[in-house]
Amino acid sequence: MTKYLTIEPCKSLQGEITVPGDKSISHRALMLASIAEGDSAIKGLLKGEDNMATLKAFRQMGVRIDERENGMVVIQGKGLHGLKEPEDFIDAGNSGTTMRLLTGLLSGQEFFSVLTGDQYLRKRPMKRIVEPLSLMGARIFGREGGNKAPLAIIGSKLKGITYNSPLASAQVKSAVLLAGLSADGGTTLTEPTISRDHTERMLAYFGAEVKRKGTTVSITGGQKLAGRNIEVPGDISSAAFFMVAALITEDSELLIKNVGINPTRTGIINILQAMGGDLKIVNQREISGEPVVKESDRIGTMATHLKELGIQVTEFDDGMDIVGGRPKPPPQGAIFNSHGDHRVAMSMLVAGLAPDKEMQVFDTECIDTSFPGFVKTLSELGCRIAASEKE
Repeated sequence: MTKYLTIEPCKSLQGEITVPGDKSISHRALMLASIAEGDSAIKGLLKGEDNMATLKAFRQMGVRIDERENGMVVIQGKGLHGLKEPEDFIDAGNSGTTMRLLTGLLSGQEFFSVLTGDQYLRKRPMKRIVEPLSLMGARIFGREGGNKAPLAIIGSKLKGITYNSPLASAQVKSAVLLAGLSADGGTTLTEPTISRDHTERMLAYFGAEVKRKGTTVSITGGQKLAGRNIEVPGDISSAAFFMVAALITEDSELLIKNVGINPTRTGIINILQAMGGDLKIVNQREISGEPVVKESDRIGTMATHLKELGIQVTEFDDGMDIVGGRPKPPPQGAIFNSHGDHRVAMSMLVAGLAPDKEMQVFDTECIDTSFPGFVKTLSELGCRIAASEKE
């Protein structure tokens, strides 16, 4: 049986919502709290499949993590070198963040570990992290010369490096910085343009000295982290779907509360405002301190589906050019398939609000990767979505 969702056109969205905790921050909160000394309490942790893979990984390495009934997650940190060798493979599921950041962290541990993932993650490139980590003295082995998981890591004594990254990637940067915590001397990384900086901010919040200047970041090995209380803000990547949904349905009025607005993540707001969208940021405050090879060819899949809705799209290797216009009703028999990509699934459900005819989106279970409750939240705002199955 094939499961799919049918979404009907919607006249307007009205109400107030909160979105789940930021996925990137949730990953890093779990990791840094686990290698800190002392207890940490995390409020608002995203409990999607990707973050649960990270949580399970640290439980495998001896970290006590208590999930309280009130949603709080309390972690008893083991210190930087207090983790124990896992008895089995660590399964990162579909989470590239889990695999890449853990590869950096585990490279400097005094034990052997193996990281694997699902069929999609095992196709994604890992050379981008293996190369700089190898320069630090890491011993990492994988398929295709270390480019594909599973990755076997033999913990080694690391040395600091100065590395010019050929691409702006928060995962590469984070893997190198986490390895740098265990390295002798200083580690410096420069990227061509600044990528999201959650790792640098959170390392500093946990007590590490991190130096930042432009696109360069440095850390000195041997620093201890101290347990902290963390409040995870709502994920702007999840909020983006509702921003767009409200803007493409007339007379909508929507308040999205407690969303993280890290300057390295607010491009969606800037773009929508530049296009004439009426978005305002209120009560701003501070708390707690696109590669193609992902689950699917995200650019290609989105371009194909938008064309099926009558939108003029020109596809490029690193993006697409879209000519604005109201989507047309989907053609008879059209199948909108996410191909296992949670962002594509949510994007197509939002796109389904605008045409004058219902449309069906297949393979939507993957939405739970980053936003459990997405469909329920849309329904609470007045959208009509029905779940069905067919052979």
